Amino acid sequence: TRRVCDDRIEAESSPRQQAHSAKLSLRATLKGHKDRVWCAAWNGNGKILATSGGDKTVRLWAESATGQWNCLQVLDGIHLRTVRCVSWSPCGKYLASASFDGVAAIWEKAEDGWECVATLEGHENEVKCIAWSPDGRMLATCSRDKSVWLWEAEADGEYACVSVLHGHTQDVKFVAWHPSGMYVLSCSYDNTIKVWGEDESDDDWSCMATLSHHTSTVWQLSFDPLANGSKFVTCGDDHQIVVWEAKGGTVSQPSLHYQPIATTTIGDRTIYGVDWSSTGLIGVGSGDNSVS
Repeated sequence: TRRVCDDRIEAESSPRQQAHSAKLSLRATLKGHKDRVWCAAWNGNGKILATSGGDKTVRLWAESATGQWNCLQVLDGIHLRTVRCVSWSPCGKYLASASFDGVAAIWEKAEDGWECVATLEGHENEVKCIAWSPDGRMLATCSRDKSVWLWEAEADGEYACVSVLHGHTQDVKFVAWHPSGMYVLSCSYDNTIKVWGEDESDDDWSCMATLSHHTSTVWQLSFDPLANGSKFVTCGDDHQIVVWEAKGGTVSQPSLHYQPIATTTIGDRTIYGVDWSSTGLIGVGSGDNSVS
């Protein structure tokens, strides 16, 4: 069976609204990991939450009919070190995990629960992030070995490395696909964001642009969900979030001429995470233990 996504889980969409204040309340505390929790990711319909941690496991959680959150399954026995990142495929049929042991794993739901159906090996050091392409046919991984790897699903259920991208001079912290699926963006300890795309002349991937504005490590990026890839936000060790915009271009041929259009300093500690909501809000997580 070809392990690709033939359909997507469609979440309910909401139109962009004017930003407003809202009160958040704690719904549940999920306990089970035996070490630091590094990542949490909802599946497409928001009914299952995957978490990963320093205990070398991935846990799947869901809310019962009575409103209680339960651990559906513990995915273990594959990774030998911290599981740094988890990512759901667009169709929700597969879950990818990336570990400090240098290996990424693909999990699929079977009759008796989720099971590992493939491992992606090749990075020489810790794998920091893994991301599915919008159509679910490819994955991107990045590592402390300063490289980005691209993987493609094959007919026999395996995943083949189709390109190894070198260009960053330090750890690569994060990877994300452009909404068009034509490009991959990577954030690095070398203070830059790189845009990678397929070179039509030789069908290989290469660096299309290097974006410099942060003065320290770039930790993460997030695209504006309603801008078709023309806008994204980054966060860094310099306590800043930066909004980038590429004007011109079309949906079929996006512009890559990104320029910083807004910079905001938040607090005096590293900003590790950033996410752009479809309502227009940008959420950030900081080293000062706060969420803004």
